[in-house]
Amino acid sequence: MSRRITVSNGETPIYDIVLETSFDGLAEEVEKISSSTGHKICVVADSTVAELYLEAVKSALQGCGSQVISFVFPAGEEYKNLNVVRDLYEQLILAQFDRKDLLVALGGGVTGDLTGFAAATYLRGIDFIQIPTTLLAQVDSSVGGKTGVDFDQYKNMVGAFHMPKLVYMNLSVLRTLPERIYRSGLGEVIKYGFITDAPFYEWLEANRQAVLDKEPEALEYMVYRSCENKRVVVEEDPTEKGRRALLNFGHTLGHAIEKQMDFALYHGECVALGMAAALWISQEKGYISAETVEEGIRLIQSFHLPVSMAEVRETDQLAREAADGLDRAQVLQATKNDKKMDAGAIRFILLAQVGDAVIDKTVTMEEMAAGLQAIGL
Repeated sequence: MSRRITVSNGETPIYDIVLETSFDGLAEEVEKISSSTGHKICVVADSTVAELYLEAVKSALQGCGSQVISFVFPAGEEYKNLNVVRDLYEQLILAQFDRKDLLVALGGGVTGDLTGFAAATYLRGIDFIQIPTTLLAQVDSSVGGKTGVDFDQYKNMVGAFHMPKLVYMNLSVLRTLPERIYRSGLGEVIKYGFITDAPFYEWLEANRQAVLDKEPEALEYMVYRSCENKRVVVEEDPTEKGRRALLNFGHTLGHAIEKQMDFALYHGECVALGMAAALWISQEKGYISAETVEEGIRLIQSFHLPVSMAEVRETDQLAREAADGLDRAQVLQATKNDKKMDAGAIRFILLAQVGDAVIDKTVTMEEMAAGLQAIGL
C-alpha cells in the first residue's frame, strides 16, 4: 500500500505527503528532495519516540547524508519551548550544520512544531521533513507548514510558516499507539467531517468500529481523506488570512481549556470539548438545529471522546483534579490570547451545517460562557 498527495502553491508543487506501512521507502523519498548525499541530517525526537523508532529511522537515512545525528529532548508539551529550541540550535552549530543540511521531525505534534520552528529560524531557514508518529500529527499538525512553540503560558504564540520538503507517514506505527493517544487524534479527524466534508462525516458514522479497531484499510482511508481535506484548505489559504481559519473549529475554547487544565487532557480531547461547545453556540446563533447538535455530540462520543466535564472527570485522577480546579472565567480570559483574534474580535468557527463551517466574528463572551455551561463548565 502506498498513497501520495501533492501539496501545491498554485501550479507549483511544494511537497508530497507519502503514506506507507513501513520506513522502507524513506531513503528513496529523501533522495528525491536532496540533490547531494554530502549533507548532514539531524533527526529530532522526544524521549518516548526515540526509544521506539529513532534507530530505525537513522538506519534508513544512513545513505542519504554524510552524517546522521540525533537530538532527543524530554517528552511532554511543557518542553515545546524556546529553551529546547536553543539547545537544538547549539547542537546544530556545534555540528556545523549549514543551509543545505536537513532536519527530520520524528514524532508527534510537539516534535513537528518545535523542529519546524527551529528549521524556519536556524540560519534564516533550512529544509526539514516531517515523519509524524501519532494520528494527531499525521492528520493535522504535520501538514500545512505551521510551526511554533509555547511562550510562558501562551500556546503556540511564537512561530512561523515554514513548509516541509516531505511528509512521510508510516501508518503501521498507529497500531502501537496507546488507545487514549490514538483516540485523541480522532478529534481532529472528526473535525474535517464537520467543517468541509459531509460524506466523510457519514463514512465515520458507518465505519466507527473499524476505525476504533485500527483496521488497516480504515486507517489508510481515514488518514488519506483527512490529509486531502487539509490540503485543499491549506492550498487556498497557506498563511491563514481567511478560509484556513475553519481548521480551528473547536480550538478557541479547546485551547483555552487545554491550557487552564495544564495539559491534563490531550489536545484532541480538548478539541472535542471545544467542538461540543461550538455546536451549542452554532445552535444558539441560529445556524443549526438541535437535532444536528445532538447528532454531532453522539458522533464525538461514539469515538470515546469527552463532550462534557462530567466525562472528563471519568478520564483519570489527573484530569479529574484539573477539571475540579477549572474556572469558567479563567477559560474565557484565556481566549483573549487566542492567535485567531482579529482587531479585538475572535474569529470563532461555527457550523452552518454538517460539512460547512463559517467564520463568525460576532460571538460574544456571554455566548462562549453559555457554550461552556452547556458542556458542564
